[in-house]
Amino acid sequence: MLKKLSTSAVPAAALVVAAVATAALTPGSAAAVPAPLDNARIAAHFDLAKGQTPENIALTPRGTAYVTFAKARQIAEVSPGGTTRILATLPEPADGGVHTPVLGFPLTSGIVRAHDGTLYFLYATGTSDLTGVWRLRPGGEPRRIAALPADGLPNGLALDPRTRTLYVADSARGTVWSLPITGGTPTAWSTAPELAATGFLGANGLKVHKGAVWVTNLDRGTVLRIPIRQDGRAGSVRTRATGLTGIDDFAFTGHGDQFLAALDGPSEVALVEPDGSRSTVLNPADGLQNPTSIALRGHTVYVLSAGWITAKDPNLILAHLDD
Repeated sequence: MLKKLSTSAVPAAALVVAAVATAALTPGSAAAVPAPLDNARIAAHFDLAKGQTPENIALTPRGTAYVTFAKARQIAEVSPGGTTRILATLPEPADGGVHTPVLGFPLTSGIVRAHDGTLYFLYATGTSDLTGVWRLRPGGEPRRIAALPADGLPNGLALDPRTRTLYVADSARGTVWSLPITGGTPTAWSTAPELAATGFLGANGLKVHKGAVWVTNLDRGTVLRIPIRQDGRAGSVRTRATGLTGIDDFAFTGHGDQFLAALDGPSEVALVEPDGSRSTVLNPADGLQNPTSIALRGHTVYVLSAGWITAKDPNLILAHLDD
């Protein structure tokens, strides 16, 4: 178990990823096979000095990317040509966010886009007046639609369009919350022990896929599948992949349960097969700087890098996914 470090001794940004960087890789767990990704290129550079550490991404059908800047408290739009435009800056907590669990600074994290263009995203501040689920309608102002516990760290966000339900992964409390897309009081949908942290961050990236909620656990290096029962409650947790050191977010490729995983500490993207086997498909040579999230539009893969450990060149990389 990792010791909690003082933010006065270690910069907060470094604290976010120090645990990831020191985690040990599982021997022999990654296969060396030809990469199914090619033509990787950096499509946009962000400004680290302005806190533009990209955390999560949502896409439009035309390829526009909506990005959360974790430390800048901002929602940004990145055009297909790579131009970045700030859409909103969230209010800073009165205490500056020093009581944000684990991190010690306000965190803008998961984001999803509804069909009508409305953006939903997460904000963690360690304060009861700001922590929760927020909404930004086209041309509007950001508004909190659901409060979450101030001692939590809402991180991953997913939308089930079939039931119009939002799911939130809480990295500090080891919980998946659920709530209607209209907002209101969240429900602790799952508190399974597999979601808990073991010293730093637990439940992290989150997706809804084929009637189940899939969640990563950063500390444990796992990907979990939790069925959504007919009555909407959570089913029994099943571990679908292990040994994914520093896993943050992930995205399904469209080939069954195959997915791409962003491995923050190692600065890698792994292709994970339904049986849990994996291969490295992008690495620092492709421009990765501690990747945080992945999204797909057709055969185009979008990968955000925050530069948490490398402290340089946060960026958006595009690559082509072969059939």
